[in-house]
Amino acid sequence: MRTRVIKVAAAATALGLALSACGSTKDNVPKPGAGGAQGGKVGATIPLLTSPFWQAYNNYVPLKAKEQGVDALPTVNADSDSAKQITDVNTLLNQGVKGLVVTPLDSAAVVAGLKAAENKGVPVVAVDVAPESGKVAMVVRADNKAYGTKACEAIGAKVTSGKVVQVMGDLASVNGRDRSEAFRECMKAKFPGVQVLEVAAEWKADKASSGLDSLLTANPDIKAVYMQAGGVYLAPTQQALKRKNLYFPVGDPKHVVLVSNDGIPQELAAIRAGELDATVSQPADDYAKYGMYWVKKAMAGETFKAGPTDHGSTIVEVRPGILEDQLPAPVVTRDNVDDKALWGNNL
Repeated sequence: MRTRVIKVAAAATALGLALSACGSTKDNVPKPGAGGAQGGKVGATIPLLTSPFWQAYNNYVPLKAKEQGVDALPTVNADSDSAKQITDVNTLLNQGVKGLVVTPLDSAAVVAGLKAAENKGVPVVAVDVAPESGKVAMVVRADNKAYGTKACEAIGAKVTSGKVVQVMGDLASVNGRDRSEAFRECMKAKFPGVQVLEVAAEWKADKASSGLDSLLTANPDIKAVYMQAGGVYLAPTQQALKRKNLYFPVGDPKHVVLVSNDGIPQELAAIRAGELDATVSQPADDYAKYGMYWVKKAMAGETFKAGPTDHGSTIVEVRPGILEDQLPAPVVTRDNVDDKALWGNNL
């Protein structure tokens, strides 16, 4: 999946993991605002349901909550509206939830909701997007800078000179900023012969479509496109290339290299069909899994620290007081697209 994140893009393995010395400590006396309840209901918000990625995440939430023994209420859809998301958080708090799993639409706007939760002593786990400030027990997120770098390297393996486009997410979003900056920096450092052109698409398919149309008209020699959200941008990118007679399969000398982020089934199908070169798989299943994992621990009064976990990730203090469980996000190509470990192959 973003600060005002993904205003367009859309969403059972048993978890028996115990985080012993892996970035977790158990307090004898729970601290105010750190959750202290040994149980209780958990509220979960989702940013939107117009993206296959968030549709998948939404479906995983009750499954993963059940695996964790977490009593989760039905998810609440913010419908791409930051103000509604804050209202939803307050409604859940008024319903007496003892924990919250929130995907912020806007990293700044969500702070009001975090403050309300802190005032009630309700711990919050943020999924996919870190807040700009406020109190969270944990952020569950893949390394979004790595998304940009991996996409750069996947394109650079095939294109070392000429023009490439990155279709960016919302730059008011930390996810959009991280991916964009990392992609630029990687291209500049590793592939200096490449000129990076950009479309500020704000996680919106229509903006991606119109922006690409304009760029392709002025630059018919574009050699590659990096789509920061495949669930939103893949179809409009393919359509734009077709309109300009620039759509050719992988392996054709005229092929425009296409690399995306998300790992949804549609992207995996496109890789198999020779329509997409690669995607970086964002773990929708593990977002739900570890969102519930960490909120359950926080509700029991546990606090956490930076360091490796026992589930193949690393907890990083990204800003003072903000810990982030950075989950793995593998690059998917024709070589590993059928890997059963990919969540997009298990829906």
